[in-house]
Amino acid sequence: MKEKVVVVYSGGMDSFTVLHRALRDGFDVYALSFNYGQRHSKELRYAKLVCEELGVPHRITDITEINQLLQGSSLTSSDIEVAEGHYAADNMKTTVVPNRNMILLSLAVGYAVSLGAKVVFYGAHSGDHTIYPDCRPEFVQAMNSVTQIANFEPVEIVSPFLDDDKTEILRYGLGLGLDYAKTWTCYNGREEACGKCGSCVERLEAFAVNGFTDPLKYES
Repeated sequence: MKEKVVVVYSGGMDSFTVLHRALRDGFDVYALSFNYGQRHSKELRYAKLVCEELGVPHRITDITEINQLLQGSSLTSSDIEVAEGHYAADNMKTTVVPNRNMILLSLAVGYAVSLGAKVVFYGAHSGDHTIYPDCRPEFVQAMNSVTQIANFEPVEIVSPFLDDDKTEILRYGLGLGLDYAKTWTCYNGREEACGKCGSCVERLEAFAVNGFTDPLKYES
């Protein structure tokens, strides 16, 4: 019998790659997505379509009520514009959602316990370390200390690309032949990707470095 695992799956290219890596490694994957009232909730439609295509059990959990508790970020507050430029820029801190990954991982761990799964995967990577505290190795290590004792059943949180950047993640996924047209990265949930927000800039750079053209459509 395959080992059950939970993959926190946003619909973005990082978690898309993590999902396929878990499948490639032979796990019985249960994908878990969250609607927390994010500006770019369009990503959830991509997640749904991918899981349907793969035949992966998938839950989109509505936690939009917490949106009012997580204000002050351009991803959850409609009155704050999404910053443009590279992640290294200080203005990208406006995209930090307070305590997001701790909340989402806590829910994912609870789901794992209910399934009898011992591992939760999520897509933190080194490119996020500068801006996002909840994507850093020390956060993952601390969360793992808690998830070993929070229930009768210990659960491990695994970030397989924690020490890699988006360029390396993309290189891995392209090696598997993954179609990144099935992912949504842009922080603006418009018809086409903006190409200017930090998420878009980093994605486009990753494709350029790998010598590929991004299949996603961008605004002119």
